[in-house]
Amino acid sequence: MEQKFGINSIDIQVLRAFCEQAGEAFNYKKGELMVCEGEPSQWFGFVAKGCFKYVAQGISDGKEHITWFSFEGEFVGDYPSCLNRAPSLTTIEAMISSCVYRVSSEKLMQLFTQDSETMKLRCFIGEHLLSQARARYLDFHRATPRERYELLLHRCPGIVEHLPLNAIASFLNITPQLLSKIRKGITFDYEK
Repeated sequence: MEQKFGINSIDIQVLRAFCEQAGEAFNYKKGELMVCEGEPSQWFGFVAKGCFKYVAQGISDGKEHITWFSFEGEFVGDYPSCLNRAPSLTTIEAMISSCVYRVSSEKLMQLFTQDSETMKLRCFIGEHLLSQARARYLDFHRATPRERYELLLHRCPGIVEHLPLNAIASFLNITPQLLSKIRKGITFDYEK
């Protein structure tokens, strides 16, 4: 399947095949929730079409903060919470009409307990997610807002055509006004 938005850096064929074979195709309408923050995380899946945003509510301000995206050709779900059947730390919402081959947390755990190879896959996925989170954390400390925007465009070349700028600004942890200024600077080739 062609990746419409993102560039995936993990070999996901085994887990993708599992989701497609053992899971069910489930369609989400724009705005429909896959999981709600604070509720048990029951689903994990492969995005066949569409994209999702991960939203956490601000502790003191209650505002929506976008922390991650899952695009076509990637996985969606609160992976650690799904494995532990714990409350989700984020709300996961379809940003456009989307189709996911989803499996229950029980089926996912059954896969990972089959043999040593699937246990290695579980570890590999966990390490990959930790690596992504660490890179994102470091980017907040070592990259300017413009550099973070350019990194996002590299990972997800089609993102600006499909998502509102306020969602992208939230993900980058900047204001929509600053994002507009950055985009204008890139368009007119201003200095970084």
